[in-house]
Amino acid sequence: MSPAADSNSGMGEEPLIEDFGQRIGRAMGWPPMAGRLAGVLMLSPAPMTLSELQTTLGASKGSASEMTRLLVANGTVERVKVPGVRQAGYVWRDDAWSGCLQHQLDQNRQLLELARTAQERGLGMAEVQQARLRDMYAYYEFMVGHLRRLLDEYEQLQAGR
Repeated sequence: MSPAADSNSGMGEEPLIEDFGQRIGRAMGWPPMAGRLAGVLMLSPAPMTLSELQTTLGASKGSASEMTRLLVANGTVERVKVPGVRQAGYVWRDDAWSGCLQHQLDQNRQLLELARTAQERGLGMAEVQQARLRDMYAYYEFMVGHLRRLLDEYEQLQAGR
């Protein structure tokens, strides 16, 4: 077991990790295991392999693998090469909160593109349907603009620390 895995034993971190599982999982729409995995990696001082995450969380290989992919996709965790270890390691990104916000921005950009396309395709529809499509477009245009500014502001704040 690596020092990262050892650091999670006997340190009173289990209640905090369970809290992450429940609260982050629920707030982000993730399964509790993803929240627990996020908590483990956030508190780990070193990269952890999938095997170590499995053992620490008491998770199956498939579950640990699926949850790491989810966290990587959500911008909070990254896969890294650990010197002297054959398996890839996973770490909590130093810029995880920027990564999380970037993921939200990317999602909203995709939905803005859908709204633009839907609005074009809905030109022959009844006015009530067109109005809904315009509202969808206006909402995502608003969200993309504000999320972009929010991300820029947060990154400037972080750079000043």
